[in-house]
Amino acid sequence: MENPEEKNMATEDIPQDVKLPENAYRELKAGEEYRPILNPNKKYPELNAWTIVWGIIMAVIFSAATAYAGLKFGQVFEAAIPISIIAVGASVIARRKGALSENVLIQSIGASSGVVVAGAIFTLPAIYIIQANNPDMGISVNFFQIFIASLIGGFLGILFLIPFRKYFVSDMHGKYPFPEATASTEILVSGAKGGNQLKLLLISGLIGGLYDFFMTTFRFWSETISSQMTGWGEKLAMDHKFTFNMSGSAVLLGTGYLIGLKYAAIICAGSFLSWWVIVPLLGQYGITADGTPMSTMMPGDIFSSHVKLIGIGGIAMAGILGVIKSAGVIKTSMGTIFKKNKGDVSEQQQKVLRTQRDISMKIILFGFLGLAVLMALFFAFGGFQMNITQVIVGLLIVFIFAFLFTTVAATAIATVGSNPVSGMTLMTLILSSFILAAVGLKGPMGMVTALVVGGIVCSALAMAGGFITDLKIGYWIGTSPYKQQGFKFIGTLVSALTVGGVIMVLSRVYGYDADNGGLVAPQANAMAAIVQPLMSGQGTPWILYIVGAVLALILDMIGIPALAFSLGMFIPLALNIPLLIGGAIAWFVSSRSKDEEVNKARKNKGTLLASGLLAGAAIMGVVSAILKFAGVDIATTQAYANSPWPGILAIVAYVALCVYLILHSLQREKE
Repeated sequence: MENPEEKNMATEDIPQDVKLPENAYRELKAGEEYRPILNPNKKYPELNAWTIVWGIIMAVIFSAATAYAGLKFGQVFEAAIPISIIAVGASVIARRKGALSENVLIQSIGASSGVVVAGAIFTLPAIYIIQANNPDMGISVNFFQIFIASLIGGFLGILFLIPFRKYFVSDMHGKYPFPEATASTEILVSGAKGGNQLKLLLISGLIGGLYDFFMTTFRFWSETISSQMTGWGEKLAMDHKFTFNMSGSAVLLGTGYLIGLKYAAIICAGSFLSWWVIVPLLGQYGITADGTPMSTMMPGDIFSSHVKLIGIGGIAMAGILGVIKSAGVIKTSMGTIFKKNKGDVSEQQQKVLRTQRDISMKIILFGFLGLAVLMALFFAFGGFQMNITQVIVGLLIVFIFAFLFTTVAATAIATVGSNPVSGMTLMTLILSSFILAAVGLKGPMGMVTALVVGGIVCSALAMAGGFITDLKIGYWIGTSPYKQQGFKFIGTLVSALTVGGVIMVLSRVYGYDADNGGLVAPQANAMAAIVQPLMSGQGTPWILYIVGAVLALILDMIGIPALAFSLGMFIPLALNIPLLIGGAIAWFVSSRSKDEEVNKARKNKGTLLASGLLAGAAIMGVVSAILKFAGVDIATTQAYANSPWPGILAIVAYVALCVYLILHSLQREKE
């Protein structure tokens, strides 16, 4: 894939005065051109043994960590920022001369982890959930199915996004804020100047890891801080259906800091509406379909059976709105692609600069053909019992939805740094379940097939959204996009292998009964709740879905992000309150000084600390799961667990963790 002109280029050292151009983040004036840090006419160290090995290591570690965080808490953190920090630190320790260009590639390969994980855990664990709820159905999923579905989806996302790269990263320069790409780029650039960010990340990672390890493995303190730990709280929950629950995990505290106060508050607003308004109202006046008064039910049961279904409707409507709003982007982008690819492709590739070159359309088209063949074989012989008509219908569903939603995912990441992939996947599942049922694929096998199809689409959309971040980072710094694109496939392969194993281990160790310490997996539970009635002929709670959809529509009309609010309505209260606390800490440390440079420095240091807490706690969570899977039990005694001390220590430990994050963030002065 090397450009013949590059063979004659001498490899350049990274410039000593590393800084982004003044026009990196703003729109360009008429006739103005953006010139990246690295000279497009020079060749720099990019792909070598160092970048590939480190990229693969990052893909493995963060695939495991993000899978645990997503299934346990319903929040998948993007790995780009912590991977950037680790890449910088490793290059500083090793005294790498070409660190800046190499670190972009390490980040790009390693960041496959978060997006592949999101695609897999949002859908495929739903098969385990349906199996657990209906053991007589005889449905199952194996490692091969999880791996192949994740792999195909990831590869599809890469191929669909490549033609749109120029539109998003170049043509729309300065029009999209790219929050995550901005943060990662700043880390990579500041790391090229030198620094001790790796040390900071490792210390906070160790603190977060030990904190969660003592909580989940030794059980020195409770995982949840709840009003029901007291007698009056239990009475309040039973009589008035009011409860306060908060997870004490460092994962959620760090995630809330990275999300920020605005979106954390919106998510919590949805949760407060569900738990503190709708649940108490239904608890006083509601009656179930079989005539049972809801006053006899606990708040968690009312939420699970009725209220969270409203959130599902809102999530699905948010996905529909995203497609509608992106119709213009799809049209404009397709026009750009066809215009760009007129004439002889090989001749064009000879003329473009290193920083503007993509993988050729011929390779992309052959890639689509190869994936179509692999997918057809997978559907036909992968244990799904699909006939030729159903295989063709499955292929069409995957390609059409993945294509339509690719620009939605990329636009969302470029705008707010958050990908509404769960909403788009819910809509895909609803429509694909109807279509597959219409061609005769119903019952247990229809459920599995619909979820695998949804998993492929979900992985493709997650990859498209995440990959645009990598390409924008490369655009700002000046690396070769075709090298990022080519080796993104390696990161996807490694991540798909890792996530398949992690999902199977976590599913067998914890299960999905959240009320009894199992995995929450909110997105997968939503998928299961939708697919099962559609494929088994059961009654579907359309009224509750419609209420959620109407609410999302109203929220969108008044300018409130419908997806964030709807997710808050769907995810348990215990997982959302910590996000609000983390977001409040981010606001606090970034607003104490009258000097904006000081506030920025403190916020950035807090970002590193929060990333460390989050990554360390998630990684140790996987270690805890492996110990449980191996039968190792080192928890405290049952007598201690039944005493008041776990609850008291949970509050003390959580306050100490928050104080650590606040005080160490405030110590930072100007950059």
